[in-house]
Amino acid sequence: MGYLEKNLLPGETVAYRAHLHPIIYLQSALFALVGFAFIVFSLVNPGLSYFWMLGAVFLLYAAGIGAVRAIRSASSEFAITNKRVVIKVGFIKRKTLEMVLTKVETIRVDQSIVGRMLGYGTIVVTGTGGTNEPFASLANPLEFRRQVQTLTAG
Repeated sequence: MGYLEKNLLPGETVAYRAHLHPIIYLQSALFALVGFAFIVFSLVNPGLSYFWMLGAVFLLYAAGIGAVRAIRSASSEFAITNKRVVIKVGFIKRKTLEMVLTKVETIRVDQSIVGRMLGYGTIVVTGTGGTNEPFASLANPLEFRRQVQTLTAG
């Protein structure tokens, strides 16, 4: 049972769930690719056998980054209910945003060119009273904004 399920209000139902985009694993994948390249290079050139150690270091670093990003992905919840926007990120250090739909002024979407092509971006939830909360690497941020607008309009 996740954070959202534990904190639903009576009569509240989940209308939409979002998640982090797999782009968060790109850095880990690139380091793993470099690590494999060093290992293959050391196998092809026996005189440079110490390159396998360098490859192993890159692979260990990639595994560490990948594990951190997997924990980040598993511990992040983005949801819109029929009453609120509920966002929780973090495992040890937790950051939450729970805003009643009627208090949401805007959902700003920031996307780079690559983000637009791959379908990820940063959402900034702005509520009455000046609350400005950015959440990065969200998959399909335009759909998240559309869902909030749909629920607040009707």
